[in-house]
Amino acid sequence: MRSIPTPAAVRRAGIALTAAAGLAATGFALSPAAGAATAVHGLTTARSCAVSTHPGVMACKALKVTSGANSLAPSARSANPAATPSGYGPSDLHSAYALPSSGGSGATVAIVDAYDDPNAEADLATYRSTYGLAACTTANGCFKKVGQSGTSSLPSADAGWAEEISLDLDMVSATCPSCHILLVEASSATMANLGKSVNTAVSLGAKYVSNSYGGGESSSDTSYDTSYFNHPGVAITVSAGDSGYGAEYPAASKYVTAVGGTSLKKSSTTRGWTDTVWSGTGSGCSAYDAKPTWQKDTGCSRRTVADVSAVADPATGVAVYDTYGGDTGWEVFGGTSASSPIIASVYALAGTPSSGSTPASFPYAHTGSLNDVVSGSNGSCSGSYLCTAKSGYDGPTGLGTPNGTTAFAG
Repeated sequence: MRSIPTPAAVRRAGIALTAAAGLAATGFALSPAAGAATAVHGLTTARSCAVSTHPGVMACKALKVTSGANSLAPSARSANPAATPSGYGPSDLHSAYALPSSGGSGATVAIVDAYDDPNAEADLATYRSTYGLAACTTANGCFKKVGQSGTSSLPSADAGWAEEISLDLDMVSATCPSCHILLVEASSATMANLGKSVNTAVSLGAKYVSNSYGGGESSSDTSYDTSYFNHPGVAITVSAGDSGYGAEYPAASKYVTAVGGTSLKKSSTTRGWTDTVWSGTGSGCSAYDAKPTWQKDTGCSRRTVADVSAVADPATGVAVYDTYGGDTGWEVFGGTSASSPIIASVYALAGTPSSGSTPASFPYAHTGSLNDVVSGSNGSCSGSYLCTAKSGYDGPTGLGTPNGTTAFAG
């Protein structure tokens, strides 16, 4: 059997992929490999992870701005102005989503990713100190890193997934500074290993689990649902994807909150911000997963992606600090890899989900407590809500972006 190359091996080989076959049935269009540059609106971006062409193998959803970052506004109110990076910081996200300045104390948000980031804790410390956030370390009990079995045995390191890990850790810190963070590193990017890591996160007490990865749907998805994502009373968030219109897994799992992406810009509105659809966000109608009872849209007989959304456009990206694999430190990232940990952390701010609940259903009971996104599209679907924003529910942004925490409590 041919071995599956690690993301690092793909990056070293410099292979550029544009494979649309194999997932055409779901409308999911594959994009270039890790490191392949894409220029949009004056910015050049690159994927941290190669898009997988192997069933059951996932790719991270981080998009790094590789040039043009100087055109982005510096993040607001940095505690250390000399080190202020471009991209949105904690105060920006709290302002945009009307989040409380306190909350989440004692709550554990788990981040599930593949491979190891050797610099994760050190880079996290720089991010938090720059923005005046309390230290979150192994020593003070706030941060913990384990392998997929829950032990100190860690997988091999990978530079692309390390970027993803830094993005995830920083977004939890930005959104819920008082939350504890559990990083579970899967041995590889297979759905089986990532899924086992989700189970480990839950077994270690996390009530909020963010997954910033995805791949093409397959007939195995319903069995993955049962094995890895059916955790009542636990809020599990998943990135909707970065390849435009088309459903991905595990965002299509009926047990998770599928998180789409928006372009987030400051405005003169009462809110002070506006959201439009980010053209790269994933959305669509699942080919395999059944529709959950709490989802009522009528244009898709199965599970519809997404449920809610948050910032993901690299052109309105977030500040991230990452040094592993030759990265320079402060960088700007986008992708639904940013929106998934943001939403997981909003769930944490909202409080512990009730026993036996399905947290993915909570926003559907509080639609008035979200910022409805009504403009933009992520592809061609004959003008359908599955790829086009409209008043109320739509595929690219779901029910909208957070407006406080009410929509995430239950």
